[in-house]
Amino acid sequence: METQLTLRIDWSELDAFGHVNNVMFMKYIQAARLNFNEHIGLMNLFSAQNIGFMVAETNCQFKKPLHYPGNVTILTKLIFTKNTSYSIEHTLTNNEGEIVAIGKDILVVYDFNKNEKCLIPSSLLLNK
Repeated sequence: METQLTLRIDWSELDAFGHVNNVMFMKYIQAARLNFNEHIGLMNLFSAQNIGFMVAETNCQFKKPLHYPGNVTILTKLIFTKNTSYSIEHTLTNNEGEIVAIGKDILVVYDFNKNEKCLIPSSLLLNK
């Protein structure tokens, strides 16, 4: 399972050295994470039953700088699922298709009604 998201690089995202600030890479990963979770139906489940996700771990390996103007495209794919958690990987590329960063998340499915992790619901596309 994969999703793709393309975001426009904004001039305000640059640092003093003229390239995209490393903090912005985490913002791009956050947007891709939400896009993926919308795609699998978890955000609808959150709206209906207050079951969502919590980030247990996130990281980013920086490969190349990003520059303005341009876009960043994030390809997000499922790496593994367990009973209550799953992992996704984000490959960030520039306009030339070069990999600029690779991010990884481990997410825990969380029941906000009970304030505890829960089994991944069978209704999510993760189990199909």
